[in-house]
Formats: sequence, structure tokens, C-alpha cells
Amino acid sequence: MYDAIIIGGGPAGLQAALTLGRMHRRTLLLDSGGYRNGTVRHAHNLLTNDGRDPAELRRIARGEIAAYDAVEIRDAVATEVVRDGDALTVTVDGDTLRAHAVILASGVADELPPIAGLAEHWGDTVANCPFCHGHEFAGRPVAVVNASPHAAVLARMLEPVASEVHVVAPDDVSEVSGSHDGLRLRLGDGTALEVAGAFVAPTWTVRGAFVDALGLERQDSGAIRTDPFGRTSVEGVYAVGDIAQPDHLPGPMFSLAAAIAGGQLAAVAVVQSLVA
Repeated sequence: MYDAIIIGGGPAGLQAALTLGRMHRRTLLLDSGGYRNGTVRHAHNLLTNDGRDPAELRRIARGEIAAYDAVEIRDAVATEVVRDGDALTVTVDGDTLRAHAVILASGVADELPPIAGLAEHWGDTVANCPFCHGHEFAGRPVAVVNASPHAAVLARMLEPVASEVHVVAPDDVSEVSGSHDGLRLRLGDGTALEVAGAFVAPTWTVRGAFVDALGLERQDSGAIRTDPFGRTSVEGVYAVGDIAQPDHLPGPMFSLAAAIAGGQLAAVAVVQSLVA
């Protein structure tokens, strides 16, 4: 019987594992190897690690966690999570494992607008978050490829950073290709727009088929509804990182710092529940 099983090896799951390890709680972290920022080579807006490769962040975190004997990390995919009496069971590689608590940190998967060539530049010169990737285009033109009302807000946020901000509807872009100084957007009228980078708004879904089977309450955004400590509507199940949204926030917080904070808070809540 584990004290906790963590599903997901990104920043939220790794921080939860570190916190539980420091409290000598028997913990298993399951890492599927799929990461939302898997195409990103330089993560930003994380204090003391601004610009570091996310893969390097994960490597460093694993090394730190290895100092705590209570934590086991397994590169494997969880396929089912079920409440079974006073415990939760997690199915992985055909085995059924039991735990007092399960922390879901499986992240989300993005679906980009169907524009030719866009995916090839995702995580580099095509991004979503201006806080994470805006400064890298400083003093140069950028495009906001977005037809939602949020496009105007994002454009105004980028005005102090970029030399020019072009707002373009996704339907008006037929192809994206790399250029000597960033991106070339081929527009529907046959003209081309040269920019340093582009911001898009992908649609996203929660990773892990087991999430729907658990019957967890969702927010209007699609994220799992939690309290500030990551507790979900199912006893013993916590959600952290990109998949989680507490009631006091207007949406899920997609950032490394927020994911790390969420992982720590959920781990604290798990420890408290074990001694309650």
C-alpha cells in the first residue's frame, strides 16, 4: 500500500513527489514520458531557471528526488484509477497497485489550429503564453493568430514587447514556414506576413482516459474542479498542474511556477489527510 501514487512526471508531479519524499511517505510516481512542453527547448518565467530546457529541469528534479528513499519513480502509463473501499487502485502494466491517495498530474494535450506548417514551429517561434515566450521576440513584429475576443487583450499585452503586433484570424492563414528571422505567414489573399513569432490559442484536452472514468467534477473550462489544495470531488483524488482549476481562479493556470506550487500544496494535503 502506497501513501500516494502520482500520475505524471512534469513539474507538478515531481514537486509533489519531492514534498512527499521529504515527509518519508511511501510514494510512487508514474511518468508516461509525454509532456505538454515536449517541443520546448527553453522554458521561461521560472525563478532561478529562466531559459532552462524543460528536459533538463526534469532531469535535475529526478536527481533531487532520488535522495529520498521513500519515493519510487517508474516510467509507465497508468490506465485505470478506481476507488476500492478505503483505498484507490491504479492499474499500470497489468499490475493493480493500491494507495491511500492519488495525485493526478497527467497534464493536457494541445490541438493546434489546422494551418499547414504551424505544428513544426510549435514550442519555438509559435507559442501560446506571452509570459513564457514573449520577451524572446522583443523589438520585432509578432502575430496573434486568434479570432476570439481574447486576441485583442493579448495584442495589447504584447505592445510593450514587440515592435508591431498583427492580429490575424486562423482562417486567414493558409501556411506557416520558417524564415531567416522567424516566421513567414502566407495569407489567404496571397500576401505574406514576416514576423519574429506567432501566438496561437490551441484547444486542449485532459490527458488520461482514467480521468473520465473517475467521474470527477469539471469546470466550464474543461479542467478538473479542485479546492486550493488540489482536492477533487472524489475522496482521496487530487489534481494539480494544467489539468486543475480551483473555484477561485477564472481558468487553469498554465505555467511552470503554478504547477510546482500546486504539486506542493496537494502533497501537503495528502500528508495531513494521512494523520487526520
